[in-house]
Amino acid sequence: MNQDQLKQAVAQAAVDYILPHLERNSVIGVGTGSTANYFIDALARHTFDFDGAVASSEATAQRLKDHGIAVYDLNSVGELEFYVDGADEANDRLELIKGGGAALTREKIVAAVAKTFVCIADASKRVPVLGGFPLPVEVIPMARSHVARQLVRLGGDPVYRQGVVTDNGNVILDVHNLHITDAAKLEADINAIVGVVTNGLFAARPADVLLLGTATGVQILKR
Repeated sequence: MNQDQLKQAVAQAAVDYILPHLERNSVIGVGTGSTANYFIDALARHTFDFDGAVASSEATAQRLKDHGIAVYDLNSVGELEFYVDGADEANDRLELIKGGGAALTREKIVAAVAKTFVCIADASKRVPVLGGFPLPVEVIPMARSHVARQLVRLGGDPVYRQGVVTDNGNVILDVHNLHITDAAKLEADINAIVGVVTNGLFAARPADVLLLGTATGVQILKR
């Protein structure tokens, strides 16, 4: 199977994984990106089995609406049983790097509310050590140069993602050349820099379940 077929397979596996636990009033958190899009497409065949969704980006909200799925503001929802999203990298502790699509802040917020975070990814995203994929950091625009200097002090090589503005009106610095052995500490250290909104490490709140699409089928990994 090619990468798109692996993404489709793991997206369907996520629907199959959560469907038995849904009730008619359930609201699902939905992430952003190509694998999440496949999940939305598969979920759309079961719109009578749940109430609606909370989206982690404007693009996701639009795709959900296009399928006739109700989209709720997170502030109007008491709790989310599941949050389903992809990842740019995942290690064996189910710590992740996310934010390739620049939606990391809203993704992190929705993940924090959900009881169960189901990460869906193809096998290429599983790595022994995080950092091969540049770590996205969302930054208040006026603080970009200051934050970049601090990221260099932490051992990274930050690159401004030209032409990208997040749904929150901020900018992205992609930090290259990191070898992340203590993801939780680095996540906290970067978030402590004045001007940082958040960064794409999901270690303080890692995934609970990783559904990994492989050539031999979908593997289920749990913390």
